[in-house]
Amino acid sequence: MDSRASNGSLSRRRMLTIALGGAATVALPAPAWAADDLRPGAVNLPTLTDSDRLVAKRVSAERALKHLKVLSQDIGPRIGGTRSERTAAHYIAGVLDDLGYEVELQPFAVADKFLAQLDAPFGLPDDLCWQAGASPHAALDTRVRGDVVDVGAGAPENYPASGVTGKIVLIDYVATTREQLVATAVAQGAAGVVFLPADLVEPRRASAFSPTLPASEANPVAIPVVGVAQAQKHRLRALLAQRRLILSISTRAHRGLTSHNVLAEARRRGPVDPARPVVMVSAHYDSVIGAPGANDDGSGTVLTMEVARVLRKLPTDATLRFALWGSEEQGLIGSRYYVAQLPQAERDRIVCVYQNDMVATSWDPATRYWLLSFTGQPNAATDGVTAAAIRLGYQPQISPVTLRGASDHQSFQEVGIAAANFSWRGEESPALLEPPYHSPEDTIAKNISLERLQVSLELIGSAAYATAGPR
Repeated sequence: MDSRASNGSLSRRRMLTIALGGAATVALPAPAWAADDLRPGAVNLPTLTDSDRLVAKRVSAERALKHLKVLSQDIGPRIGGTRSERTAAHYIAGVLDDLGYEVELQPFAVADKFLAQLDAPFGLPDDLCWQAGASPHAALDTRVRGDVVDVGAGAPENYPASGVTGKIVLIDYVATTREQLVATAVAQGAAGVVFLPADLVEPRRASAFSPTLPASEANPVAIPVVGVAQAQKHRLRALLAQRRLILSISTRAHRGLTSHNVLAEARRRGPVDPARPVVMVSAHYDSVIGAPGANDDGSGTVLTMEVARVLRKLPTDATLRFALWGSEEQGLIGSRYYVAQLPQAERDRIVCVYQNDMVATSWDPATRYWLLSFTGQPNAATDGVTAAAIRLGYQPQISPVTLRGASDHQSFQEVGIAAANFSWRGEESPALLEPPYHSPEDTIAKNISLERLQVSLELIGSAAYATAGPR
């Protein structure tokens, strides 16, 4: 393992111990079917090859779940370039190193991040993540505490006659008037502003955000200004309706950041064979502000780790390479950096990339397994999964190859490398994403199905192994 992968912020050994038995228990129904059984939701019985059986009998969603607990519960939101993302990178790298892979952490620079943490004297409900975004143009690296007052639209007439001096105000966020809303709060003596987003049309829900203000970072607003998610907004208002609510807000600026890709392949016993093809299995391991990222994309991350475990000792004609991308949520930064560093000869070696993004949601309407191509055309990756789906009896449940980017497959297809994104989404459209998407509710308990994760493991594991040319 590259020496840069050995200095995680938390003990990887300790996290692995947690994953193998010490993390908080999340009760999920375990997948239970034999290799030749009809899969949940499938129409046809499987017709597996010997190679498929080697994969199907070994991949385990329950084993993958142990790593998902570390990523989404013990580490939590993994914001690109921050300590939490770095901790996750070292954890993933350590697991792959223990599996016998040659592992590299590939660093690249990313933009500053501005985060906030909400808390209360007796705690806030722990079924939600309480990270929020902080405005880079307001007070940072500070902590305030006060009674909460909901001033709704935030105009002067919405403030109580008793005043809000030293208190934290909840204000409905309106982008066009945000400067005046903050100015009014400051003039009224508020200790902090919590902006509440407008509700999106279901099933979508608004994410946490870092509000921008006309003030400059050199001359910021004197109080912290934060942006919460839709789920946090409704919970805060419900709590306030029940009782007095005291809230603490801590803000922090994360500057000069470096994010990492985690790359792994079998240890070499000699020089690289320039003629040997490469088959890649990948996912992004970061998440958005305020989201524990259990499904997006902890699920794809642990699928990649579990497929790496199962395929590590199976002989193949091609090299299997596993990649976990950093900072995908900021614009595919990690995968684009990786592709940009590849000489053309190395690009030409890649047969295809199986990119896994949101492969385990428990949202009932997400009954279709989508094959998403940035060009909208089939390629070696979509062909591989289509063939695996037919052999597993899932052919009617997969989508036609569908035009869509916005995940790391796009970085490869932009330079002519065959790639596709695979995920569970609503039946009618790949735009139909589960309500916990990019929200504090993207947790194991609220957004993970082990059955869907198991099916995804079988589809990708079988496809990658078949493409790599089992010997």
